[in-house]
Amino acid sequence: MTSAHQVIEGGIRSVFQPIVDLDTGLVVAYEALARGPRGSSLERPDLLFAVARAEGVLAELDEACRAAAFRGAIEVGLLAPLTLFVNVEPEVLDSAPLDDLLALAEGAPGHLQVVVEITERALANRPAELLRTVDRVRELGWGVALDDVGAESLSLAFMPLLRPDVVELDLSLVQERPGPAVAQIMNAVNAYAESTGARLLAEGIEDEHHLRTARALGAQLGQGWMFGRPQPGPAEGYGTGSLELPAPASGHDPGATSPFALLPVGTVLRRSPKALLIEVSKQLEREAMRLGETAVVASTFQEARHFTPATTGRYRDLVDRVGFVCAVGEDLPDEPVPGLRGASLAPTDPVRGEWDVVVLAPHFSAALLARDLGDTGPDADRMFEYALTYSRGTVVAAAQALLSRVAPRTTASLRPQAGVAGPTGPTSPAGSPTTAQPGSAQPAALRTTPTGEALLHRALAATTSGVTIADMRRPDQPLIYVNQAFEDLSGFRAEEVLGRNCRFLQGADTDAAVLDEIRSAIRGRREWRGTLLNHRGADREPWWNEIYLAPVLDGDGRLLQYIGVQNDVTARVDAERALAQERDRTKSYLARIEQLAWTDPLTGLANRRRVEERVETALWDARAGGHSLALLFLDLDGFKAVNDDLGHAAGDELLVAVAQRLRQHVRRTDLIARLGGDEFLVALPGLDPAAGRAEVERVGDHLAAQVRQPVLLTGPTDGGTAGGQSEVQVVTSIGVSVYPGDGETFGELLHHADQAMYVTKQAHRAGAPR
Repeated sequence: MTSAHQVIEGGIRSVFQPIVDLDTGLVVAYEALARGPRGSSLERPDLLFAVARAEGVLAELDEACRAAAFRGAIEVGLLAPLTLFVNVEPEVLDSAPLDDLLALAEGAPGHLQVVVEITERALANRPAELLRTVDRVRELGWGVALDDVGAESLSLAFMPLLRPDVVELDLSLVQERPGPAVAQIMNAVNAYAESTGARLLAEGIEDEHHLRTARALGAQLGQGWMFGRPQPGPAEGYGTGSLELPAPASGHDPGATSPFALLPVGTVLRRSPKALLIEVSKQLEREAMRLGETAVVASTFQEARHFTPATTGRYRDLVDRVGFVCAVGEDLPDEPVPGLRGASLAPTDPVRGEWDVVVLAPHFSAALLARDLGDTGPDADRMFEYALTYSRGTVVAAAQALLSRVAPRTTASLRPQAGVAGPTGPTSPAGSPTTAQPGSAQPAALRTTPTGEALLHRALAATTSGVTIADMRRPDQPLIYVNQAFEDLSGFRAEEVLGRNCRFLQGADTDAAVLDEIRSAIRGRREWRGTLLNHRGADREPWWNEIYLAPVLDGDGRLLQYIGVQNDVTARVDAERALAQERDRTKSYLARIEQLAWTDPLTGLANRRRVEERVETALWDARAGGHSLALLFLDLDGFKAVNDDLGHAAGDELLVAVAQRLRQHVRRTDLIARLGGDEFLVALPGLDPAAGRAEVERVGDHLAAQVRQPVLLTGPTDGGTAGGQSEVQVVTSIGVSVYPGDGETFGELLHHADQAMYVTKQAHRAGAPR
């Protein structure tokens, strides 16, 4: 049988598919697609790349494919003003000999404009290598295209990091029925194109309906069978034009600096203890959780010891909800939490002295960038110089700086699924929206030689994963092969299931939303991974099936089969559900404990401990921003009489009524607490230092007037019979203190306000005006 190495030595050739300007109808570019020797077992690109992986010559094949693309383009005259799109295999990006290819391109008769196609999955796997390669590609004067945008949510988050000149919309966007996901993608890519000048390329246009959808999505370029299938030379019947790419974006060198150093000159810096930075970090993390799969989070925590158990729990939740999450620090492992990308920083790395949290999404960007000032003492009191920025350019550069340090994903995590020969990598040089889909898989010896086919079937029979093959060309897409493991999983013999659609595994309680996802993937000829509730045998025993589906396409991109790899993960799902229930129960207990610890149970206001913490935080902000802050200490005059005359229940009712009035007549940013008994505290942050005391007096008079309004309480009637209502009226003595004149800490300000309140109370008792 032909080996990949033999093909590399002289059998690689290229075919070219046109890319059309939708406004002019002119062909402006061609995509180069790799093929093996005609008539050989490895002519198809998916088989060729699968065998190359197995033989360990993927990098050599990738180089040969690009060389063949340039050689073929020169031979058939695809030169200026045309542009040539070439793929770079994500797994070998960092070792791609781009200088050699540049020399080849420069030797061509006429200028050759090149656009390199990459996928967001390449960045997710090897962020540091890909960012360096993209910078190198731009140094060569080439353009960059982000492929398959929309196939995965993460592609939307990675657009600003890769800064592509061309955004290639996945064929599912033009071929499937529009829905919320399409609208989200449309908004994101059009916003990016508007801000950068990038061109939108719609893939998979096969008819007029697809063309109308592509235009509606904002695409200026189109590709698909409607404009021509891959062929050895130029497409017939089309004129040629040029593809204008946006001017190269001015960017930072992400590997040569740190996020804090990327702050623009003149940025106002504040100083804060670490305790405040932790709270700001948590807020940014919560925002990322809200954004979900389209967000990227990049953080640094200086040293591994700062990645505490509490931080571990937060980042485990982030990994579950957010598209891509990484954290770097000295002595941090490559994967601090399962799914969390990491890296250990050298002690001399400038990032080692920073505390950074960066959140980036299509319509949101924010970064906390802080530098350690070198304080000693308690960790929470260590001082940092920081800025909180929402400038998208700065946030993008900060994210690039951190991702450029992330360790590549290990080989083990990239290994193909058992039972299926290695799938082609995302957008390999063999791939094309209408030929070999990214991620498509095919048994390496299928329909090659009798010996190879026998070996394949022995391998499939031996695997412990259930393997099925469905014929997608026949009505109802019946199963044409199942292995012994699938018989055991399904509870049926092969002869009972062959010729049937695999929906016999489903039941009334199977998740319809997951089934819609599977159908959508099949319509788009995409791979799919997920977990589905199935039922086993005649007794319909429920079990959880972890499924991997991969399409098998022919050389012209027609869908032939789907291969399914399946495993029983019922025990894992049950354990995860039990764990989730326990976590929810624990969270509710913790929330209740926190509520009891921080709030007054009668009025629901903050207690003294809580208001002290929040005022101290407000004082840090006041020191940094040059603001003032005031405390109003309120004590109810006549409260004891209400308790004595109407009972403690009526007294409690009065306290609740006073608390409600205070809430209704202060700003949302003001702080209210019950200190105990009939004593309340109101804190007014963010005051103008020049007018702060006058503002406090105004607020105090207003609150006193509100408290003085009569309150209708449940209590004894005049005759002493329980169940009546009584109208009471109380006044309040108020003492005021203002930062910084009356004190610089919460304790000093509270003491001053307390003393001032007693002076006011004495004046009330003496009958003096307030």
